[in-house]
Amino acid sequence: MSLKALSLRLGLSQTTISRALNGYPEVSEKTRQRVQEAARELNYRPNPHAKSLATGRTGHVGLILPMEQNLLAEPLFSEFLAGLAYYLNENQMDITILPVNHDAELEVYAQLARSGRVDGIIISSPLIQDKRVERLAQSGFPFVVHGRTLCELPYSYLDIDNKGAFFKATHLLLDLGHERIGLVNGDERLTFARNRHQGYREALQQWNITYDPALTYSNGGMREEDGFMAVSKMLMFKPRPTAFIITSMIHALGALRAIRQHGLEPGRDISLIAHDDELPYLAADKFDPPLTTTYSPIRPAGYEIARMLQYDIQHPNVQTVKPQRVLDVELVMRSSARPRRT
Repeated sequence: MSLKALSLRLGLSQTTISRALNGYPEVSEKTRQRVQEAARELNYRPNPHAKSLATGRTGHVGLILPMEQNLLAEPLFSEFLAGLAYYLNENQMDITILPVNHDAELEVYAQLARSGRVDGIIISSPLIQDKRVERLAQSGFPFVVHGRTLCELPYSYLDIDNKGAFFKATHLLLDLGHERIGLVNGDERLTFARNRHQGYREALQQWNITYDPALTYSNGGMREEDGFMAVSKMLMFKPRPTAFIITSMIHALGALRAIRQHGLEPGRDISLIAHDDELPYLAADKFDPPLTTTYSPIRPAGYEIARMLQYDIQHPNVQTVKPQRVLDVELVMRSSARPRRT
């Protein structure tokens, strides 16, 4: 079906239909939904070359992958990418993924912004001080960060309340009588891990409990083995921790294995709270025991970031006001967190 035929079918001008399909803000939400539903029902797909000529855009967004990190093999990143893809498919957009060596990563971001190959860029796993964000913010090129960084220039981001989540998790364990609480964290060069550590420490401080750095483990890997090694080491301490807060469900698998290898029962002898990104094959309520979690699904976050990037692309002259969202994190009680046994 052609644009002209769709126009006659809906009784709308071709310009209105084109603007509705491309997300222009001057088209009402009611009209946009009507046009998009009709396009799906009639299997209408705009000609990509004509669309590019009409809008001056490629219809592509860019995502750069440092090859050393092998992110495509990480379950969290795959879920995030699935959320991105879902929104892009709904809005007839494509994604360009560029693998690069770490040493050349910063320059590749600058080259991609200048090249005209993509309309916007997505940055994931931001560092506390991130030169990628600073350089793109200076350029004015559309981009969105999954997470936050220390940058004084305005930029768009979507994050979750990592600090608040781990404050609540630590506070819950303190309420249950636990005082020696181990933290298995991510790479603390990254903002999310630093914020989780801050939440943990602030809860201890509120209860006048001295922070013990030996009870904190941070590592850049997202492997079951990292959780196993961290918890195994801390369970050798005397006195040992009576509870753990774990930064991911993958680490939690290793933590549970370590607890049982020490002859202890999770949920009875050792309490456990993990962060749940809602990976489809690691459901917290199916663990033994079911895991208490800080809960924030990552796939919808990918969808929302793609939506925010499209907004940035469509509003290139808005330099001082950027969409910025911090999502609340839910604390879900299950039987892995119980009062400390005396």
